[in-house]
Amino acid sequence: MPDNSTTAAPPVAGTQQACPIGPVVDLVFSRWTTPILWTLHQYGRQRFVELQRRIATITPKVLTQRLRQMERDGLVRRTYHPEVPPRVEYEITDLGRSLAPLFATLAEWSAEFLPAVEQAREAFDAEQRPLAVRRA
Repeated sequence: MPDNSTTAAPPVAGTQQACPIGPVVDLVFSRWTTPILWTLHQYGRQRFVELQRRIATITPKVLTQRLRQMERDGLVRRTYHPEVPPRVEYEITDLGRSLAPLFATLAEWSAEFLPAVEQAREAFDAEQRPLAVRRA
């Protein structure tokens, strides 16, 4: 059997190498991580039910999953109080809080540039409508 090791293509760098912020985007900007971190940053320590109420569209199952992952990632701290009935609270950690400047910058960008994004979408859609009519 011939040795193909010298003709094989070099390994392709992973997406982590190609885009150094890829892991951060995966970590922080999942659908629910950002609202959870934002809520904990804005309102401080919260019980599960309080978080669920503030993020009205999240299901209990998804909230539980995201909180566990965020605890594992070091962004959220879970505190269990052994009392009757048991009480569990969640709070943002210093590591999670370190993302506050990033969120503030994104909020500023949103306020300044989302109207331009909406205008670009409307212009694009207006240009596409005649094409859709011609194709029909």
